[in-house]
Amino acid sequence: MTQTTTKTVYSFEEYVTYDDGTDNRYELIDGKLELMNPPTFRHLLISKFIEQNFDEQIKNQKLPWMCFREAGIRTGWRKSRLSDVYVLTSEQVMEFLDESAVCQSPPLLVVEVVSPESVKRDYRYKRSEYAALEIPEYWIVDPIESKVTVLLWDEGLYEDTEFSGNQKIVSSTFPDLDLTVEQVLAAGNIK
Repeated sequence: MTQTTTKTVYSFEEYVTYDDGTDNRYELIDGKLELMNPPTFRHLLISKFIEQNFDEQIKNQKLPWMCFREAGIRTGWRKSRLSDVYVLTSEQVMEFLDESAVCQSPPLLVVEVVSPESVKRDYRYKRSEYAALEIPEYWIVDPIESKVTVLLWDEGLYEDTEFSGNQKIVSSTFPDLDLTVEQVLAAGNIK
């Protein structure tokens, strides 16, 4: 990640309207724009697979929720992260329907897919920022380590459970979800 602008500090409001005339995507970290590397195709395939499975759960259970890929989450006064997948209530979407796709209240569930350059960001920084927001469930899908870590918010902290191989991923948000780590990681392969 590199800083790409000459302005030193951006407000959140400036961030959500920022346009440098490119397709570059940025996170806002302590008021500074940080350029995000484009994801790999494996990363995109895994994210899409998870989104499709969450959408199926939402539809089957007739939940008033929506699932999005590559949208933002406001994590602080001058902070905003880009998540790989998240689930919101319809009310959360309606509140900001015609504004930038940055959720300003905690999503129900967030998923990050680890890339070589995002290990510390996904396991450490986003974990602490999502915990501060009290996001109920946070998945870290790690193709490098071949595991999925599910973090559940409990009494002020995240309790984490690691899943690997053919273990079924247990989700409190989607208790009927029937996915194994192998299935999720295999989505990143071309058959």
